[in-house]
Amino acid sequence: MRLIATCKLGLESLVAAELKRIEIEPEAVADARVTFRGDFSAMARACLWLRTAERVLLEVGAFEAKTFDALFEGVKALPWKQYLARDTFIHVNGKSAKSTLFSVSDCQSITKKAIVENLRAAYRTETLPETGKEVIVEVGILKDWVTLALDPCGAGLSRRGYRTFNVAAPISETLGAAIVLLSRYVPEQPFIDPMCGSGTMPIEAAMIAGNRAPGLNRAFAAEEWPFLPENTFALAREEACDAATNPKVDILGSDIDAHSIDLCKKHAKKAGILVNWAVRPVRALASDKVGGVLVCNPPYGERMFKKSEAERLYREMRTAFDALSGWRKSIITAYPEFERVYGRRAEKRRKLSNGGMPCTLYQYFR
Repeated sequence: MRLIATCKLGLESLVAAELKRIEIEPEAVADARVTFRGDFSAMARACLWLRTAERVLLEVGAFEAKTFDALFEGVKALPWKQYLARDTFIHVNGKSAKSTLFSVSDCQSITKKAIVENLRAAYRTETLPETGKEVIVEVGILKDWVTLALDPCGAGLSRRGYRTFNVAAPISETLGAAIVLLSRYVPEQPFIDPMCGSGTMPIEAAMIAGNRAPGLNRAFAAEEWPFLPENTFALAREEACDAATNPKVDILGSDIDAHSIDLCKKHAKKAGILVNWAVRPVRALASDKVGGVLVCNPPYGERMFKKSEAERLYREMRTAFDALSGWRKSIITAYPEFERVYGRRAEKRRKLSNGGMPCTLYQYFR
């Protein structure tokens, strides 16, 4: 089967590397997606293990369509009986970019009608009750190329299940994991997030250190698919449980807001990991350890602070961070003049997106 791991722009190489770690060879890498081939077992392992992907999709078919008639006929020609029972509840999601067919609602409606007509003929019936299990179908159109896929995830892969409370402007779990990986963190090093908010990056770092599959404690839509081989996800979970370790790690999340730290403790407990937490401002940051990893998602501009407050914080960050000897720092922000205010040019920059807002990850390795 052909499968697609979707991701935020700029994270494709991380997703490809993650697939290789679970012994799945990527087939192709394109903007915001990595394709690969495998059976249902590979699909389940990808759902459980991918930290930086947004979704895994099972491709049903692909074709070019510039008219609604072409879309209808293309969808209708696909082998839907292979996946959908007579009573399947069919839920169609859609998206379109840089295409002649730009009305997503119309594309969803036409896709649903074409699938229904296909199944009526395949099952030789006029009625499809849709009283059975739900299967999510995604129609995606990019530059007039239509991809039809089944969504085995349900909720996106960022929904690990541990973050049940939020602070203002939280970072997603998938982006948080990506920043930890891009920081080149290894479990033997100390790790600090001095503005940890709801605790996403320290928790993701602890999960990476313990080789814990991020999807281990959540359910997936594909587990309700009637055509999925029995125990597919159960076997993948058993394998993931066996792979988990419990290393001793030095991970600290701190924040000036005591309420945020209370939430962090709840989230870490739900995730089943141990992290140190502290209530303190950035200016009180200190460590006598030589070498380590620091990551942070500071408030910026309209996100939470006024411009003057954000700039004052960035200057405080520079003073506090420079006191850490031999540490690598990775800072994500949407503030366009961050380097000027911080007072130092980054050794590496990576364009990312945080909640739909264009951001840059500034990395300092010295």
